[in-house]
This record gives sequence, structure tokens and C-alpha cells, in this order.
Amino acid sequence: MKKHTTDEDVLILAIESSCDETAASVVRNGREVLSNVISSQIDLHTLYGGVVPEIASRKHIEKINQVIESALTEAKVTLEDITAVAVTYGPGLVGALLVGVAEAKALAYAAKKPLVGVHHIEGHVSANFIENPDLEPPFICLIVSGGHTHLVVVKDYGKFEIIGHTRDDAAGEAFDKVARAVGLGYPGGPKVDKAAREGNPHAIEFPRAKVGDNPYDFSFSGLKSAVLNYINHAQMKGETICVPDLAASFQNAVVEVLVSRAVMAAKEYGYEKLAIAGGVASNSALREGMRAACEKEGIRFYHPSPIFCTDNAAMIGVAAYYEYIGGARSGWDLNAVPNLKLGER
Repeated sequence: MKKHTTDEDVLILAIESSCDETAASVVRNGREVLSNVISSQIDLHTLYGGVVPEIASRKHIEKINQVIESALTEAKVTLEDITAVAVTYGPGLVGALLVGVAEAKALAYAAKKPLVGVHHIEGHVSANFIENPDLEPPFICLIVSGGHTHLVVVKDYGKFEIIGHTRDDAAGEAFDKVARAVGLGYPGGPKVDKAAREGNPHAIEFPRAKVGDNPYDFSFSGLKSAVLNYINHAQMKGETICVPDLAASFQNAVVEVLVSRAVMAAKEYGYEKLAIAGGVASNSALREGMRAACEKEGIRFYHPSPIFCTDNAAMIGVAAYYEYIGGARSGWDLNAVPNLKLGER
């Protein structure tokens, strides 16, 4: 896909509401973020130990108009200046997605602007383009979040080949469950990361699962069970658990598997560029492990800043820009697709 070459700027107003962040952003020409406004619900859902879909949907309805207004104001543009309106339409929580999709359709229809539906995971991959002007497809990307663990070849903008995925739990899901089990609370990823900095990553040997028929697939349910069994045995014996050591050892097991699979894929597929994306991509041990492994193998390593790893609308605006200049448009029948697969439209 060619880059946008006309003199006229393409301004995308993007909306993201797939889970518990209500976000809006204005992105110019696919790489320049003019605004990135996020209203987080973390404090609300922490009370319940995880995201409550019904509450998330209601909060999106409350916040979405003001978030969009803030994004336009921060970018110093009006709805009339916008080239197209983009929105995440899947995957995610169906009620949460519907709020964003309905809002985007209403805005686009009223302002007579084109509508572009964006795949949430494509957005995460596209977050890498914001701060890395030299990064262009093709490259390998490891996508790790609460709901997804994918290893993909990014063949072109918006074109993906999935070469590996999790057979059970996503990496982020394992982080959340382990955090809950040791009393660290929600959200699990950042809390495990923080606790692990004080611990010994080799204190406890947890298993690293290999999936026999596909060397690029992942499995984290066995690791999660091993951690829970370790906790149960310690409690039954009345032993004190060193939470930092447990967090560091668990995190080390996850990171080793993620890094080794991703680097192996880059080498065997012959790509010299490797990127990471998704909420877990902000994990400090994963970033450091991937950086060291890529440096050793002569692979260029790319990653977004933490603010662009978690759910945000800037990444949706970037993905939408490349979809838009490639001719993609959504109809007024665009609907939320909670289980949307990567590569589907």
C-alpha cells in the first residue's frame, strides 16, 4: 500500500471503546497524533477485581461525548475539518463496542464524513508507527494483551498472516489471575511487573509450555495452574509466600516463552524487524528481554510508548488512515463484532 502523497492532510477522528477505556484521538496523515484523550475506568472496576461489562457500557455512554469534544479541542480542529471518522468495531465487549460504533455512525452521518471500522488488534500493531517513522511493513509483530496473544507477519498495512496464537489463556489473562491469587489485585499486569522488580526471577522454576504441532503457538494455562498449585501447597503447609519472588519467577517464565518464540519467528521467516504491541507490551521485563534478544541476533526492535500499548484511540486513528487511503469504507450497517478475528472485515 502506498503512502498518502497529496498536499491535502488526512485527519482521522478515531473512537475506541472496546473494553473499559473511553478514548478519542485526532491523527494527521497516519503518523502524527494531534490529540489522544483517554477516560479510564480502572478505579471503578478495581472494586470488583475485573471489568464488569454492564458498568463499562454505562460509563462509555456517560463519557464519550466529552472525550470526543476534548480530542477535537486539543487538536485545534472542528468536526468539519475531519476527513473521516474511525471506530473500533471488534473484538471486545459487545456493549462497550456498541457505544463507540453508534457514536461514530451518528457523527459521520451528521457531518457527512466517511466511516471506517477498525479491528482493535490492527490498532495495537499500528501503535508502533506513531513514534517509529522508519518502521514500515513487512515485519514480525508479537501482540500480547489481556485477551490476545498472537504472533503475526505484518505483510503490509492492514494485511496480516497469523503464524502463532495462544491455545488457551492469553498472557495478560494469566497475569491478572496470578495477581489476584497472590492478593496484588487488579489490574494484574502492572502490579505483577512492579512486584517482580523486588524479586528473584530464578527463585521458583515454573514450566515453559511447548505446543508440539506449531512451534509458534503459546499455552499459558499450565503455567497459571503451576503458580496456583505452588500457592495452595504453601498455604496448606503454613509457609509464607515471597510475593516478589513468585511474581518475578512467573513473569520470567512468560517473558522467556514470548521472547524466544518471537525471535525464532523473525529469524526463520527472514525478517530483520520485530515489534511488540498490546497492553502487556508495556511490561518492563518483556521490553528488556526482547531488546536484549534482538540486539544479540541483529534484529531491529520496535515498541510503542506505554501510553500507546494500552487501549487508546490514537492507534485506531493510525490503522484507520491506512485503511482509508487503501479505499476501505464502512456502511451505515456497521455493527459491533465481539469475536472479530484478525484479518476479517
